[in-house]
Amino acid sequence: MPSVKIREGENFERALKRFTKACQRAGVFSECRKHRHFEKPSEKKKRKLSAARRKHRRTAMLESS
Repeated sequence: MPSVKIREGENFERALKRFTKACQRAGVFSECRKHRHFEKPSEKKKRKLSAARRKHRRTAMLESS
């Protein structure tokens, strides 16, 4: 779990913004979104396959440039 120490003289909004950034970097929000609804094994497989295709396409495009 990410944590943020409030600096001296720092306002709450700034500390909250740093905390949300730390949560995003740690993958807390994406993990929460992933567990929001049950995903069938076939849907999980399809999602992983499409992600692999996108990644492969992206690396192929970068190599050709």
